[in-house]
Amino acid sequence: MDKNFIVTQANRLDKFLALNIDASRNQIEQLIKKGFVSVDGKETVKTGLKLKENQEITVIFPEAELNPLKDEKFVQESLEGKDVEIIYEDDDILVLNKPYNLTVHDAPSVKDATLVDWLKLKNISLSTISGEERHGIVHRLDKGTSGVMVVAKNNKAHEKLSEQLQNKTMGRYYLAIIDLPLKDDIIVNKPIGRNPNNRLKMSIQENGRDAKSAFAKLNLSNNENFELIAAKLFTGRTHQIRVHLNTINRHILGDNLYDFKGELNKINRFYLHAYNLYLTHPSSNEQMSFKAKLPEDMNNFLEKNFEIKEVYEQISTDNILRRFDSFI
Repeated sequence: MDKNFIVTQANRLDKFLALNIDASRNQIEQLIKKGFVSVDGKETVKTGLKLKENQEITVIFPEAELNPLKDEKFVQESLEGKDVEIIYEDDDILVLNKPYNLTVHDAPSVKDATLVDWLKLKNISLSTISGEERHGIVHRLDKGTSGVMVVAKNNKAHEKLSEQLQNKTMGRYYLAIIDLPLKDDIIVNKPIGRNPNNRLKMSIQENGRDAKSAFAKLNLSNNENFELIAAKLFTGRTHQIRVHLNTINRHILGDNLYDFKGELNKINRFYLHAYNLYLTHPSSNEQMSFKAKLPEDMNNFLEKNFEIKEVYEQISTDNILRRFDSFI
């Protein structure tokens, strides 16, 4: 499908398209860079091209390139024991509690079924205006991190939620159990890039991407060796919480990749959970908030080592919001 437009006043190409087609800034950028936009019949890949009055703009909207569906039996067997809990669902959004040890997207190194495969089984498969297949994934979680995610069920919802992610009106609060209590609530603002000595890790790099995290003290363990904390991200870098905690000599229990050491390394996972999600509904504009219940093993650890009644009081949504409001 093609669309044609006439420029009525001078403007940048990307800004002109933003005014004339229903798409996010990133989608428009991809359309231009992939050669789907022409000016006066000549293809251009310059997003900031200066347009003149009466020029003709042609936009080609390609068909999505669909990836083949994996064998359904393999997917079901691979997902066995990795229960994806549906917290909320309507015509526009699907809010999930992702289990740990489940990868969101496929990659050459991923051998098991992914969350995307689970979505395909539910027939949630959206196409972008620039031709890629997508599955409503607006934001992601690391394989080892459990917790709340929102999935868009149509393109309009995806664009609206992506905008919220960019302008910070949508976000999440995380819970983590660390091996040494924080001295105080703290904000860490240090750039993150790929670790040059270990490609599996990220680390603080001067030429890395800006990264900012806030950490709030919630509850000490009975022996005062461990602490339950909450985290809020202002940016979305890979392994951000884990890297920033490591820079202040704090480690999430079980996070051997980021230098956790001790008897608890036998738990074979790290205790990090995306607990609370807030967003504006893409159709109704209603302010919404969702909580993903703690994984059983993480909850059991808290019950065994903390005053669990106090924990439940501390992780109430109102209290977490209040804690961050007090120092951010």
